[in-house]
Amino acid sequence: PKGALAALDLENEEIEVFGIEKLQDFTWKQLFDTEACTRCGRCQDNCPAYLSEKPLSPKKLTQNLRTHLLEKGPLLVAQRVRAAKAGAGEAEAAATDEKTRAILEKRLIGDVVSEDEIWACTTCRACEEQCPVFVEHLAKTIGLRRNLVLSESRFPGEAQVAFRNMENNGNPWGIGWANRADWAAELGVPALAETQGEVEVLFWPGCAGAFDDRNRKVAEAMVRLLQTAGVRFAILGTEEKCCGDSARRLGNEYLFQMLAQENIETLKQYRFGEIVTTCPHCYNTLKHEYPQFGGTFPVVHHSTYLWRLVQQKRLVPRQSLNLVATYHDSCYLGRYNDIYAEPRQLLRAVQGLRLTEMERHHDRSFCCGAGGGRMWLEEKIGRRINLMRTEQALARNPQMIATACPFCLVMFSDGLKDKGIEEGVQALDLAEVLVRALG
Repeated sequence: PKGALAALDLENEEIEVFGIEKLQDFTWKQLFDTEACTRCGRCQDNCPAYLSEKPLSPKKLTQNLRTHLLEKGPLLVAQRVRAAKAGAGEAEAAATDEKTRAILEKRLIGDVVSEDEIWACTTCRACEEQCPVFVEHLAKTIGLRRNLVLSESRFPGEAQVAFRNMENNGNPWGIGWANRADWAAELGVPALAETQGEVEVLFWPGCAGAFDDRNRKVAEAMVRLLQTAGVRFAILGTEEKCCGDSARRLGNEYLFQMLAQENIETLKQYRFGEIVTTCPHCYNTLKHEYPQFGGTFPVVHHSTYLWRLVQQKRLVPRQSLNLVATYHDSCYLGRYNDIYAEPRQLLRAVQGLRLTEMERHHDRSFCCGAGGGRMWLEEKIGRRINLMRTEQALARNPQMIATACPFCLVMFSDGLKDKGIEEGVQALDLAEVLVRALG
C-alpha cells in the first residue's frame, strides 16, 4: 500500500547500520528516481515545508542525490571492478588521489542532505501525489531519519521526550497507562475483556482520544453515536497502546515494532467484527503496516463508518445547523488512503450545513503540519504550517472548520486561538458535527 513503510529486519545480527547512511544503502528504485526526475517543480510547489520557508525542497533533495550519484557512483563501480580483478586491498590502494578520496569520503547526511532538511518533512505525500513520473521521496527521508535515530542516536530533543513517553507509558503524552480508560469511565463503555462473545465494533480512540483534552470530546461524541445507533461495541481500555505511527515516521523503527507487536498480541486474543478508529494515523498503521508483523485486522475510519450508519438510517441527522463549513482533508486519510467522498457525504447529510471548499482540497490539500511525528517537534524555522492552513480555511469565511483527524483538530484549534477568533469559528471533528445534527 502507498501508505506503508518497509519494515527493517531488526533481528538480523549481520546488519551493522540501520537506515540510509550512504549512497550504497539506497535501493535501485530510489537511485533510479533521481534520474527519472523531470525537474518540473510540482513537488516543491505543493510541499508545506518548502512553502513555509523550511530548508526542504523535494525537488532540490532529489537533484542533489542525483549529483551525488553521478559523482560518486562511477568511483564505487570502479572500486568493485578493481576488487574483483586484484583483491580488495589493492583496490583500496589504487584510489589514493586527493580528489577521488574527497568524493569517496563525502557524507550523505551532512554534505549532501542537511539534518534540517531531513526533519522538516511532514510526510504529507503531496510531493509523491503530484509527481508525474512517480518519484518516491518519503522512503528516502524516513530511511535517513532511521539512520540518525537507530545508528547515530541523533535527533531533536523533543523527539526524545516523545520516545520515552511511548516506551514507558504507551503514549506520546506521557500520562500513566493506567489512566487510559478514564475518559470513558462515566459513559458506560465496556472494556473488551469484560464482554461475552464477539462485539460488532472495537472502538480504537487512540492516544489522542484517551489523553488529549480536546480530542477526548471527539471520543465521547463517538461513544454517543455508537450508543444511539445501537452498535454493540467495546474498547481495549488499558490494554491499548500507541499504534506507533509517530515513532516510525520519526525514524525509531525499534520502538514502533515493539508497540506494534504488543498491540497485535493483544488484539489476537479477542473476537470483534471490525476496528473503528477516529485517527487516520492509527487507521493507516493498523490497516497497512501491522500486516507486516502478522496483524491483519478489518479496520475502518470513523468517517466511513458513520456515513454507513447514516445510510442505514441507524443515525438520522434531523437537527438543522444552518452554518457555513469548510472541510480539511487529512493527509493520512486523503492522499494515503483515498478517503475523500465519505466525510463530505456525511457533512452534506446535515440539514442547513453549507459546505465550501478551500483552494487546496482533495489530493492537493495542504498539510496541517503535524504529520511525520512533527506533532511532537518544535517548528523553529520559517512560518508555522498550521497557521498557513488556518488562514487558507478562513479565506472561505466559514463558521466551522471540520476535520477527521485528531492532529489536524489540535492544529486548527491552536491556529484559531493564535488568530484570536476561536469563539467565532469552531474547529470540530465529524463525530462532533453529527452529534449536534442529531439534536
